[in-house]
Amino acid sequence: MRIETGRRSVTALSTAAVALVLGISEAWAAAGRPSPWETGMQEMVTELGHSVSNFHTYLVWLITAICLFVLALLLVIVARFNESKNPVPSKTTHNTLLEVAWTIVPVLILVAIAIPSFRLLRQQLVPPQADLVVKATGYSWYWGYEYPADQGGFKFDSNMITEAKDRKPDQPRLLGADNAMVVPVGKVVKVQTTSADVIHSFALPSFYIKVDAIPGRLNETWFKAEKEGVYYGQCSELCGNGHPYMPIEIRVVSEQQFAAWLAEAKQKYASTESDAPLKFATAQ
Repeated sequence: MRIETGRRSVTALSTAAVALVLGISEAWAAAGRPSPWETGMQEMVTELGHSVSNFHTYLVWLITAICLFVLALLLVIVARFNESKNPVPSKTTHNTLLEVAWTIVPVLILVAIAIPSFRLLRQQLVPPQADLVVKATGYSWYWGYEYPADQGGFKFDSNMITEAKDRKPDQPRLLGADNAMVVPVGKVVKVQTTSADVIHSFALPSFYIKVDAIPGRLNETWFKAEKEGVYYGQCSELCGNGHPYMPIEIRVVSEQQFAAWLAEAKQKYASTESDAPLKFATAQ
Protein backbone atom coordinates (compact mmCIF):
# COMPACT_ATOMS: atom_id res chain seq x y z
CA MET A 1 0.00 0.00 0.00
CA ARG A 2 2.78 2.45 0.89
CA ILE A 3 4.68 1.62 -2.30
CA GLU A 4 1.55 2.12 -4.39
CA THR A 5 0.79 5.42 -2.68
CA GLY A 6 4.36 6.55 -3.30
CA ARG A 7 4.09 5.66 -6.98
CA ARG A 8 0.87 7.67 -7.29
CA SER A 9 2.50 10.65 -5.62
CA VAL A 10 5.55 10.48 -7.87
CA THR A 11 3.32 10.17 -10.95
CA ALA A 12 1.21 13.14 -9.89
CA LEU A 13 4.25 15.29 -9.19
CA SER A 14 5.85 14.31 -12.49
CA THR A 15 2.68 15.19 -14.39
CA ALA A 16 2.50 18.57 -12.66
CA ALA A 17 6.16 19.27 -13.43
CA VAL A 18 5.72 18.42 -17.11
CA ALA A 19 2.61 20.59 -17.31
CA LEU A 20 4.43 23.47 -15.68
CA VAL A 21 7.43 23.21 -18.02
CA LEU A 22 5.28 22.93 -21.14
CA GLY A 23 2.97 25.73 -20.01
CA ILE A 24 -0.21 23.70 -20.36
CA SER A 25 -1.36 23.85 -16.76
CA GLU A 26 -5.04 24.66 -16.37
CA ALA A 27 -4.13 27.08 -13.63
CA TRP A 28 -3.03 29.77 -16.03
CA ALA A 29 -6.33 29.73 -17.94
CA ALA A 30 -8.79 29.27 -15.12
CA ALA A 31 -11.06 32.08 -13.99
CA GLY A 32 -13.46 32.04 -11.10
CA ARG A 33 -12.46 28.74 -9.56
CA PRO A 34 -9.36 26.82 -8.44
CA SER A 35 -7.66 24.39 -10.82
CA PRO A 36 -5.84 21.09 -10.17
CA TRP A 37 -2.16 21.67 -9.45
CA GLU A 38 -2.67 25.40 -9.54
CA THR A 39 0.67 27.24 -9.69
CA GLY A 40 -0.40 30.86 -10.11
CA MET A 41 -3.17 33.29 -9.36
CA GLN A 42 -6.62 32.77 -10.77
CA GLU A 43 -7.37 34.86 -13.83
CA MET A 44 -8.30 38.33 -12.61
CA VAL A 45 -11.51 39.93 -13.91
CA THR A 46 -11.38 43.28 -12.10
CA GLU A 47 -9.17 46.34 -12.50
CA LEU A 48 -7.92 45.92 -8.93
CA GLY A 49 -7.12 42.27 -9.60
CA HIS A 50 -5.11 43.15 -12.69
CA SER A 51 -3.16 45.74 -10.69
CA VAL A 52 -2.35 43.17 -8.02
CA SER A 53 -1.33 40.56 -10.59
CA ASN A 54 0.98 43.04 -12.36
CA PHE A 55 2.50 44.13 -9.05
CA HIS A 56 3.08 40.48 -8.13
CA THR A 57 4.86 39.88 -11.46
CA TYR A 58 6.93 43.03 -10.97
CA LEU A 59 8.04 41.83 -7.52
CA VAL A 60 8.94 38.39 -8.86
CA TRP A 61 11.26 39.92 -11.49
CA LEU A 62 12.73 42.31 -8.93
CA ILE A 63 13.42 39.50 -6.47
CA THR A 64 14.89 37.36 -9.27
CA ALA A 65 17.28 40.15 -10.23
CA ILE A 66 18.38 40.60 -6.60
CA CYS A 67 18.93 36.85 -6.16
CA LEU A 68 20.96 36.61 -9.37
CA PHE A 69 23.07 39.60 -8.32
CA VAL A 70 23.79 38.07 -4.90
CA LEU A 71 24.58 34.72 -6.53
CA ALA A 72 27.03 36.42 -8.89
CA LEU A 73 28.76 38.13 -5.96
CA LEU A 74 29.07 34.80 -4.13
CA LEU A 75 30.56 33.13 -7.21
CA VAL A 76 33.08 35.97 -7.64
CA ILE A 77 34.08 35.73 -3.99
CA VAL A 78 34.50 31.95 -4.21
CA ALA A 79 36.59 32.26 -7.38
CA ARG A 80 38.80 35.22 -6.43
CA PHE A 81 39.15 34.98 -2.68
CA ASN A 82 39.51 31.27 -1.97
CA GLU A 83 42.36 29.99 0.18
CA SER A 84 44.49 28.79 -2.73
CA LYS A 85 44.57 32.23 -4.36
CA ASN A 86 44.77 34.18 -1.11
CA PRO A 87 46.86 32.25 1.41
CA VAL A 88 47.24 35.48 3.40
CA PRO A 89 43.83 37.12 3.72
CA SER A 90 43.57 40.89 3.49
CA LYS A 91 42.74 42.95 6.57
CA THR A 92 40.63 45.61 4.94
CA THR A 93 38.16 46.94 7.52
CA HIS A 94 36.50 49.91 5.83
CA ASN A 95 35.40 50.82 2.32
CA THR A 96 33.44 54.07 2.15
CA LEU A 97 32.07 53.52 -1.35
CA LEU A 98 30.91 50.00 -0.51
CA GLU A 99 29.24 51.06 2.74
CA VAL A 100 27.39 53.89 1.00
CA ALA A 101 26.29 51.54 -1.78
CA TRP A 102 24.90 48.82 0.48
CA THR A 103 22.96 51.50 2.37
CA ILE A 104 21.58 53.46 -0.58
CA VAL A 105 20.75 50.56 -2.91
CA PRO A 106 18.41 48.76 -0.45
CA VAL A 107 16.67 52.08 0.25
CA LEU A 108 16.11 52.61 -3.48
CA ILE A 109 14.77 49.06 -3.82
CA LEU A 110 12.31 49.66 -0.96
CA VAL A 111 11.18 52.93 -2.56
CA ALA A 112 10.63 51.10 -5.87
CA ILE A 113 8.39 48.66 -4.00
CA ALA A 114 6.65 51.19 -1.75
CA ILE A 115 5.40 53.58 -4.45
CA PRO A 116 3.32 51.05 -6.44
CA SER A 117 2.22 49.24 -3.27
CA PHE A 118 0.87 52.45 -1.69
CA ARG A 119 -0.87 53.30 -4.96
CA LEU A 120 -2.42 49.83 -4.98
CA LEU A 121 -3.45 50.12 -1.33
CA ARG A 122 -5.22 53.41 -2.02
CA GLN A 123 -7.02 51.90 -5.00
CA GLN A 124 -8.23 49.09 -2.76
CA LEU A 125 -9.30 51.20 0.24
CA VAL A 126 -10.82 54.22 -1.53
CA PRO A 127 -13.67 52.82 -3.62
CA PRO A 128 -15.36 54.80 -6.40
CA GLN A 129 -19.04 55.72 -6.27
CA ALA A 130 -20.99 52.47 -5.96
CA ASP A 131 -23.72 51.46 -8.40
CA LEU A 132 -24.92 48.67 -6.13
CA VAL A 133 -24.46 47.85 -2.45
CA VAL A 134 -24.84 44.29 -1.18
CA LYS A 135 -24.58 43.35 2.48
CA ALA A 136 -22.99 39.94 3.16
CA THR A 137 -23.52 38.45 6.62
CA GLY A 138 -21.58 35.43 7.79
CA TYR A 139 -23.35 32.75 9.81
CA SER A 140 -22.14 29.46 11.21
CA TRP A 141 -21.89 28.21 8.50
CA TYR A 142 -23.39 29.91 5.47
CA TRP A 143 -23.72 33.39 3.96
CA GLY A 144 -26.68 35.71 3.88
CA TYR A 145 -27.04 38.47 1.26
CA GLU A 146 -29.15 41.60 1.54
CA TYR A 147 -29.98 43.96 -1.31
CA PRO A 148 -30.95 47.59 -0.56
CA ALA A 149 -34.41 49.11 -0.83
CA ASP A 150 -33.70 50.74 -4.20
CA GLN A 151 -32.94 47.27 -5.58
CA GLY A 152 -36.02 45.61 -4.09
CA GLY A 153 -35.12 45.42 -0.40
CA PHE A 154 -34.85 41.63 -0.04
CA LYS A 155 -32.42 39.19 1.50
CA PHE A 156 -31.69 35.49 1.24
CA ASP A 157 -29.39 32.77 2.55
CA SER A 158 -26.75 30.99 0.49
CA ASN A 159 -25.85 27.44 1.54
CA MET A 160 -23.41 24.99 0.02
CA ILE A 161 -25.01 22.33 -2.19
CA THR A 162 -24.24 19.05 -0.49
CA GLU A 163 -25.80 16.59 -2.95
CA ALA A 164 -24.17 15.98 -6.32
CA LYS A 165 -27.57 15.60 -8.00
CA ASP A 166 -28.54 19.13 -6.94
CA ARG A 167 -25.47 20.83 -8.46
CA LYS A 168 -25.65 22.43 -11.87
CA PRO A 169 -23.13 21.26 -14.49
CA ASP A 170 -21.02 24.40 -14.03
CA GLN A 171 -20.94 24.21 -10.21
CA PRO A 172 -17.83 22.64 -8.65
CA ARG A 173 -17.99 20.43 -5.58
CA LEU A 174 -17.81 22.24 -2.22
CA LEU A 175 -18.09 25.61 -3.96
CA GLY A 176 -21.54 25.57 -5.52
CA ALA A 177 -24.27 27.38 -3.58
CA ASP A 178 -28.04 27.05 -3.75
CA ASN A 179 -28.52 30.83 -4.01
CA ALA A 180 -25.79 32.93 -5.59
CA MET A 181 -25.15 36.65 -5.27
CA VAL A 182 -26.04 38.16 -8.64
CA VAL A 183 -24.51 41.45 -9.86
CA PRO A 184 -24.40 43.30 -13.19
CA VAL A 185 -21.25 43.36 -15.29
CA GLY A 186 -19.28 46.61 -15.54
CA LYS A 187 -20.84 48.13 -12.41
CA VAL A 188 -19.13 49.14 -9.18
CA VAL A 189 -20.41 46.84 -6.44
CA LYS A 190 -19.73 47.68 -2.81
CA VAL A 191 -19.87 44.68 -0.47
CA GLN A 192 -20.52 45.39 3.20
CA THR A 193 -19.63 42.51 5.50
CA THR A 194 -20.58 41.63 9.04
CA SER A 195 -21.20 38.50 11.09
CA ALA A 196 -24.00 37.19 13.27
CA ASP A 197 -21.82 34.96 15.46
CA VAL A 198 -18.05 34.47 14.99
CA ILE A 199 -15.42 36.08 12.77
CA HIS A 200 -15.70 35.04 9.12
CA SER A 201 -13.88 36.34 6.03
CA PHE A 202 -15.40 37.14 2.64
CA ALA A 203 -12.85 36.25 -0.04
CA LEU A 204 -13.03 35.87 -3.81
CA PRO A 205 -9.65 35.36 -5.57
CA SER A 206 -10.64 36.37 -9.12
CA PHE A 207 -11.93 39.73 -7.87
CA TYR A 208 -9.04 40.15 -5.44
CA ILE A 209 -11.34 40.86 -2.51
CA LYS A 210 -10.86 39.61 1.03
CA VAL A 211 -12.41 41.33 4.03
CA ASP A 212 -13.26 40.09 7.51
CA ALA A 213 -16.86 39.78 8.67
CA ILE A 214 -16.82 40.69 12.36
CA PRO A 215 -19.79 40.63 14.78
CA GLY A 216 -20.98 44.14 15.62
CA ARG A 217 -18.84 45.76 12.93
CA LEU A 218 -19.45 46.70 9.30
CA ASN A 219 -16.48 46.37 6.93
CA GLU A 220 -16.56 47.01 3.22
CA THR A 221 -14.78 46.23 -0.02
CA TRP A 222 -15.62 46.69 -3.70
CA PHE A 223 -15.21 45.23 -7.15
CA LYS A 224 -16.12 45.93 -10.75
CA ALA A 225 -16.31 42.74 -12.77
CA GLU A 226 -15.18 43.16 -16.37
CA LYS A 227 -16.84 40.10 -17.88
CA GLU A 228 -19.81 37.87 -17.26
CA GLY A 229 -19.38 34.50 -15.60
CA VAL A 230 -19.59 32.58 -12.35
CA TYR A 231 -16.92 33.19 -9.74
CA TYR A 232 -16.29 31.27 -6.54
CA GLY A 233 -14.69 32.00 -3.20
CA GLN A 234 -14.87 30.78 0.39
CA CYS A 235 -14.74 31.96 3.94
CA SER A 236 -11.01 32.30 4.59
CA GLU A 237 -11.17 32.57 8.37
CA LEU A 238 -11.00 29.48 10.62
CA CYS A 239 -14.49 30.04 11.97
CA GLY A 240 -15.34 26.54 13.24
CA ASN A 241 -15.87 22.97 12.16
CA GLY A 242 -18.15 24.06 9.31
CA HIS A 243 -15.57 26.48 7.92
CA PRO A 244 -14.90 24.52 4.68
CA TYR A 245 -18.61 24.42 3.89
CA MET A 246 -19.56 28.08 3.46
CA PRO A 247 -18.66 28.91 -0.15
CA ILE A 248 -19.24 32.18 -1.98
CA GLU A 249 -20.79 32.09 -5.44
CA ILE A 250 -21.17 35.32 -7.42
CA ARG A 251 -22.82 35.36 -10.81
CA VAL A 252 -21.96 38.31 -13.04
CA VAL A 253 -24.63 38.90 -15.69
CA SER A 254 -25.69 41.55 -18.18
CA GLU A 255 -27.81 44.49 -17.04
CA GLN A 256 -30.87 43.01 -18.76
CA GLN A 257 -30.37 39.66 -17.04
CA PHE A 258 -29.78 41.41 -13.72
CA ALA A 259 -33.03 43.38 -14.06
CA ALA A 260 -34.89 40.15 -14.83
CA TRP A 261 -33.28 38.42 -11.85
CA LEU A 262 -34.24 41.32 -9.57
CA ALA A 263 -37.87 41.07 -10.60
CA GLU A 264 -37.84 37.34 -9.91
CA ALA A 265 -35.90 37.69 -6.65
CA LYS A 266 -38.36 40.25 -5.25
CA GLN A 267 -41.08 37.64 -5.50
CA LYS A 268 -38.97 34.65 -4.51
CA TYR A 269 -37.47 36.19 -1.37
CA ALA A 270 -40.39 38.41 -0.39
CA SER A 271 -41.12 36.26 2.69
CA THR A 272 -37.57 36.71 4.02
CA GLU A 273 -37.80 40.48 4.58
CA SER A 274 -38.19 40.00 8.33
CA ASP A 275 -35.29 38.81 10.43
CA ALA A 276 -34.85 35.08 9.90
CA PRO A 277 -33.97 32.84 12.85
CA LEU A 278 -30.40 31.60 13.09
CA LYS A 279 -29.91 28.24 11.42
CA PHE A 280 -26.95 25.92 11.11
CA ALA A 281 -25.76 24.34 7.91
CA THR A 282 -24.93 20.66 8.11
CA ALA A 283 -21.20 20.07 7.69
CA GLN A 284 -20.64 17.18 5.33
